[in-house]
Amino acid sequence: MGTGTGIGRVRGLGSVRHGAGHWLTHRYTSVSNLLLVLWLIFSLVSLPGLDYESVRNWIANPLVAVPLMLMLVSVFWHLRLGMQVMLEDYVHDKGLNFFAILLLNFYTIAGAAAGIFAIAKIALTGVVK
Repeated sequence: MGTGTGIGRVRGLGSVRHGAGHWLTHRYTSVSNLLLVLWLIFSLVSLPGLDYESVRNWIANPLVAVPLMLMLVSVFWHLRLGMQVMLEDYVHDKGLNFFAILLLNFYTIAGAAAGIFAIAKIALTGVVK
């Protein structure tokens, strides 16, 4: 390994195959987000009405509640991956970077859990008549 040129100093310090998996996961979640959000839009458009009871009864259907929960997990996972890359690239202080990623993890887990809880609560209470 050379010390005189720029390439010589960084040779051997490249990817440890961590970035490729992160990049692929981000792409997978973007595709799942696209499919699930399109499903959500078409499902909402096909509802007879968008009043509270219609939407609540629609969410109470297990064939609707499960994809909604999957969409929430996918959206929050995608958010976490993208924000983590941004924080790693632009927050240079190691301690602040660690704290910011820790807060990001708590935020995404709490947001997804709250959304899943809300959907499950609606789905488990049943259809309103």
